[in-house]
Amino acid sequence: MSQYSQFKAMFAVMKASLQATFRSPQSIFFSLFFPIVLIWIFGSLAGGGGIPTVDVAWEKNVDSTNILYQLLAHTPSLKFADPKKKNMEDELTKGRITAAIGIEKMEGPIPYQITLRTSQASQREMAQLQPILRYVTDSLERVFHQNQLPLATIKKTEIPGRRYKMIDFFLPGMIGFSLIGAAVFGIAFLFYSLRETLVLKRMYATPIQRGYIILGESISKVIFQLTTVVVLIAFGHFMYGFYLANGVVTFLNMLILSFLGLLVFMGFGFLISGLAKNQNVIPIYANLFMFPQYFLSGTFFPKTALPAGIQPLLQFLPLTALNDSLRNVAFEGSSLWSCWPQMLIMLVWGVVVYAITAKFFRWE
Repeated sequence: MSQYSQFKAMFAVMKASLQATFRSPQSIFFSLFFPIVLIWIFGSLAGGGGIPTVDVAWEKNVDSTNILYQLLAHTPSLKFADPKKKNMEDELTKGRITAAIGIEKMEGPIPYQITLRTSQASQREMAQLQPILRYVTDSLERVFHQNQLPLATIKKTEIPGRRYKMIDFFLPGMIGFSLIGAAVFGIAFLFYSLRETLVLKRMYATPIQRGYIILGESISKVIFQLTTVVVLIAFGHFMYGFYLANGVVTFLNMLILSFLGLLVFMGFGFLISGLAKNQNVIPIYANLFMFPQYFLSGTFFPKTALPAGIQPLLQFLPLTALNDSLRNVAFEGSSLWSCWPQMLIMLVWGVVVYAITAKFFRWE
């Protein structure tokens, strides 16, 4: 057969598979509708309601011996960041930390000055923080400083910043959630079903080469999944203000990263379809791979909430690499080149999984 005929046959396989995917209610629900519902829920939650605590940090070299420091440090509504954090300034700029608090000993009738260094991204949280500080100082004044003068003044300085909203964290995680689920489950069930119903065997008996059969099916899945990524980004951007740092360039970079992650996850789908002895074990194998990553890769909540001892290991998970690179590109405005560590991790996973798949994939 000519090269042209092979591509024509591959295109026919791709077209038929793509039509079947778009006609599948399960594919539409789990790849598109379900993530959109989650984005809507979390996007709505982000727009209202109060925050029980305010995230703050101490300035370097703050005097920790005075009573005002001790009282603020034990205020339940203030959550102080780990002073060993290296990216404190970055957290402050993005509004993840509302303010850096300093306490200065003053000469004169007012003994202390509380300095607040905040960013433009934290204006809403500052409206909560300042009354908390005023309540603490007023309480201290009534006990120890019973005169007409305040115990402390509050001085605020503001630096430029860009607000890091919940949707900016959550939407890249939903893209990863959609891609890994659809790729692993979709590919595993598809090729297992094609093999068990002897469709693969019959297709293999046709003049089309094996590689073009797999390529046709794979391209259809890539087109469908990247379409869902486009819809998710558009929905998050226009409904909830999901931030695209460099506009169209950021959007295209997110598609490239999604494509790379999708290829890796599809490799695991191929591997599971080859290893599965019956259809019932496919969800078990798939969930063993996916579920730990849902909770360890920063999909639904930041990885910083997990124990510090496992943090160095988490960055090597493929879903972690995808989630982190998507967030860096979208919010930080990072280039693809600056995401090379995450891309390298995904490439290594891809090479390993496809090498193993080549050994275990079965046509019959």
